[in-house]
Amino acid sequence: MGSVLALSSGPGQQNWPFSTDPPPSRWDRRDGRLPNPGSFHSLHRSCKDVFPQQIEGVKMIINKTVSSFFKVSHTLHLSAVSPSYYRFHVEHLQSDDYSKDKDAPALIGEMDSSGSLNAHALLHLTERVRARSVFQTQQSQFVTWQFETEYRGSDFTAAVTVANPDVLRESVILVAHFLQSVSSGLVLGGELVYHRGRAEEGGILTLAGQYSRPNWVATLNAGKGGAHASYYHRANKQIQVGVEFEASTRTQETTTSFGYQMELPEANMVFRGMINSRCIIGGVLEKRLSPLPATLIMGAFVNHRGDKLQVGLGVNVGQ
Repeated sequence: MGSVLALSSGPGQQNWPFSTDPPPSRWDRRDGRLPNPGSFHSLHRSCKDVFPQQIEGVKMIINKTVSSFFKVSHTLHLSAVSPSYYRFHVEHLQSDDYSKDKDAPALIGEMDSSGSLNAHALLHLTERVRARSVFQTQQSQFVTWQFETEYRGSDFTAAVTVANPDVLRESVILVAHFLQSVSSGLVLGGELVYHRGRAEEGGILTLAGQYSRPNWVATLNAGKGGAHASYYHRANKQIQVGVEFEASTRTQETTTSFGYQMELPEANMVFRGMINSRCIIGGVLEKRLSPLPATLIMGAFVNHRGDKLQVGLGVNVGQ
């Protein structure tokens, strides 16, 4: 259930394999119409992208563009903390005229050395309607199968997800999202998660709001399951900062995090750093090795409260 409820607005990072950014022309429109608010999954994405992704051990990623519609990648990760693995990743890109994001993949498949499979599919049914499906296995066991339909109007977005339906066990999870642009900078909406099983049945309602200006974005999700607030600010072309606050009623824990991103175009480098209330400090440096088609990634994270240190080194070859 945890992988399914990752679609919800509860604490924790939200990951989605397809591009869900709101339209970038929110502040460039001159026709007086309200912009589309984008997907519910991308409400906190501007702030999330500022924070570094934790890296540990040694990782090598080799990307290969086979054709204009087909991409593959190989990932080898050697770690002393978690099990090492090899992962094969393949993408088939869509080519229909309805796509607003021409680089959004239509089919994604991943399989690692343990036999676990992760498959995603995206289909543009019409210019405004998109359908997604997700299948995940852990070795030989199915853990997630879900289907989502999203409708994007001129100034609103509505989506319904059916996750892990099981007729024999009489269980299902339903997730409904709705976002409405109230003004050029204000978006309001909500999420309803309903789950039913033989032993329990219930629902969680979460309200969401986002206010944005050309250089900053403030977002808040609040409901019975907890609260998630974020603030993103772009100081200039090189520096971006973000602050997150997450509270969970289930675990009775709160976390405040501060992250920043510094770009150095002259040196082909990007540095991301973070610090949070759990006494975790970390940073990741990405260096483009021009003229080679490769990026060197170095990272370190220190947990002062747990007295732990994690250091990682990675190389990303190809596009």
